[in-house]
Amino acid sequence: MVDGGYTSLVPLERAQREHQITVSGPLPGNPTRQHRRNEGFDRDDFHIDFDRRQVTCPQSQVSQGWHGPYPTSSPTAAPLIVARFTKSQCQPCPDRPRCASSREGAQNVGFPPRELRDLQVRVRTEQQTFDWKARYAVRSGAEGTINEFAHGHGMRHCRYRGQPKAHLQHVLTAIAVNIERLSGRSVTEETSSPTPPTAFQAFLDQHGIPRSKSWRTLGS
Repeated sequence: MVDGGYTSLVPLERAQREHQITVSGPLPGNPTRQHRRNEGFDRDDFHIDFDRRQVTCPQSQVSQGWHGPYPTSSPTAAPLIVARFTKSQCQPCPDRPRCASSREGAQNVGFPPRELRDLQVRVRTEQQTFDWKARYAVRSGAEGTINEFAHGHGMRHCRYRGQPKAHLQHVLTAIAVNIERLSGRSVTEETSSPTPPTAFQAFLDQHGIPRSKSWRTLGS
């Protein structure tokens, strides 16, 4: 469970492919101007046909160019495919002001390669479901703890030099946080239920074989 800073498409795909780890976090939405302003068409309104290497706009115009994928400047950003429409297609269109933002009136649509695009659509769909939101709610506890460490105990700065000493600072700070949380508990709160017996302990009980309450004393 991670925050939105770790959910770009390339790390999500690489974590699953190379390490068999499913990274869950809020994938950013469509960044187009139309999507942000909730007006006109956005990228998801265009149908992408990877087999034919063409894109169809909401007015049924088919792109005349397919270029890329182009690498991006960031190693964590997905490469980009660009589908291009022509002026003769876009300028006569009555929906041009709601679609193309360029002065020439020709639309270009950028999107990641097929495997990353499929992942993008799937993740964005999943994170709108109740099950995903309930599962991701666990992250709020991690965020609260990180905030407590950073703002309550100055964990953004190391007090010592060297990794071993920095690690010691982390451990001691974690102990302090646990003590603070335990001291804040009410004395009337119910204690946790005892650990249920293991299968072997239950076998001894069923056969009337006495066993020590502490297994550390066995054989003494």
